[in-house]
Amino acid sequence: MIRDEIRTLVEQALAAAQGAGDIPQFAAPEVTVEHPQRAEHGDFSANLPLRIQGLAKMKAIEVAEALRRHVPAHGAVSEVTVAPPGFLNFYLDAGWVTRQIAPIIAAGADYASTDQFAGQRAQIEYVSANPTGPIHVGNGRGAAIGSTLANVMRSVGYEVEQEYYVNDAGTQVAIFGRTLYARYQQLFGRDVEIPENGYPGEYMVALANAVKDQHGDAYLRPEGEDGDPELGQIGIDLQVDSIRNDLSGMGVDYDVWFSERSLMSEGGPYDGVLEMLREQGYVAERDGAVWFTSTEVGESKDNVLIRSDGQPTYYATDIAYHYDKFVTRGFDRVIDIWGADHQGHVSRVKAGVGAVGGDPEALDILLYQLVTLKRGGEVVMLSKRAGEIVTLRDVIDEVGADATRFFFLSPSANQAMDFDLDLAKKQSDENPVYYVQYAHARIAGIIDKAREESRSSEGADASLLTHEAEQALVRKLLLLPEVLETVVEDLAPHHLAHYAQELAQAFHTFYTQCRVITDDDALTSARLLLLEAARVALARTLTLMGISTPDQM
Repeated sequence: MIRDEIRTLVEQALAAAQGAGDIPQFAAPEVTVEHPQRAEHGDFSANLPLRIQGLAKMKAIEVAEALRRHVPAHGAVSEVTVAPPGFLNFYLDAGWVTRQIAPIIAAGADYASTDQFAGQRAQIEYVSANPTGPIHVGNGRGAAIGSTLANVMRSVGYEVEQEYYVNDAGTQVAIFGRTLYARYQQLFGRDVEIPENGYPGEYMVALANAVKDQHGDAYLRPEGEDGDPELGQIGIDLQVDSIRNDLSGMGVDYDVWFSERSLMSEGGPYDGVLEMLREQGYVAERDGAVWFTSTEVGESKDNVLIRSDGQPTYYATDIAYHYDKFVTRGFDRVIDIWGADHQGHVSRVKAGVGAVGGDPEALDILLYQLVTLKRGGEVVMLSKRAGEIVTLRDVIDEVGADATRFFFLSPSANQAMDFDLDLAKKQSDENPVYYVQYAHARIAGIIDKAREESRSSEGADASLLTHEAEQALVRKLLLLPEVLETVVEDLAPHHLAHYAQELAQAFHTFYTQCRVITDDDALTSARLLLLEAARVALARTLTLMGISTPDQM
């Protein structure tokens, strides 16, 4: 990336300035390079002079001048200037910029890919909603974030495994089974109520009907008796299939569906992990419960592993699950994507990972905030008490998978978001996903029209692309590798959605100011070449986001 080369130039300038005695000798901090907010300040800017003025015992502006004199020549850089109070600004050479078009086109669908993290295995676990009901709209945000992050991490060399943790054990699953049996009995005319704290949603009736269609009355027991536990498992399996289909409808497909029951089964890690904690002195028994003495590993309080009724807590199974991730399966990096309501669970999971031989520093937990569904300015109300939820499938069916993904990705995960259903359906520039996809379709249309007129980019001279809008578009294309690096470093796929809109805007500005097919054959060929590169970058960006790239709209 040219940004990295600019960073190296600044480092070399500092070493040369210190060697010449223009700046005193000292160990300098790491050089950072950013993009100025205003185009007139260049393409890249380094604030190193401001950061080292104290070490140098010089004014920042003097440090900047000294560095500027020692910046080595570089074919990509046309000019280096100093701006108050002490910035080094770098301007890219217009000819170098246009020479980058051909490599973008040559890279095609692999544009901006690197092997930076080749050989490293990463696991991303996300959504993992209880299989006791449909995926709701809030879960969809985690799905969009997780699957996009997986795509981007693969693009920079990671071997990525996407996983859904199926909570198919515990109290809620038992309540689900009893609810299903009540609904199943009702289908045979029995006057039974669903259990207290059961699941009142109509989806439970649909599941009961599915069981009846497949098995008839095979699971009907004499009145007053409890249902067969196998019935509950059949219901869980059916619900997991429904969840899988809903997520697939959004373009989310997992490599592994991991069963919580497998942790507890014979040969599973749960018993061994508990014994490991005992041997290390991290287990205490009091008040009839079994505790992890996590205060000994830096936590503010101890945490219950096994309740007084003998049932393991979610925390206990989470420790066993992460032991399986780090130790048994040996992932180099583990990323959990959770709703913000799990924030209090973060530090104690890291403590548990460290206690059983995993690396807490290799565990990243990304939290995302709640989703408010709206139609225009009106909030879409829902009532959990009545079992009425807005499902992810409802949203996908109404606005489409592309808009669903784009809207979920656009805000940063730590921001609460409003999802406007009406806006997501608009076919206008107000709708960001439409705006971006229309840019791709318009490019495809222009290229097709040129082909019909026997015009092409063959033999194009990219140096003719000197117009401000042409240069701005190429410069925007060159940012994609940086964006992908930022997404991975910060676990922030919203940068990709922002970049997509900026790239589309750069194209639309170019289209407005620069006619592509003209009487000037040479200029037409050059602009078609630019469009081919823009099409590559737009398609690459949308594909990484899991969004389609239409050629017509």
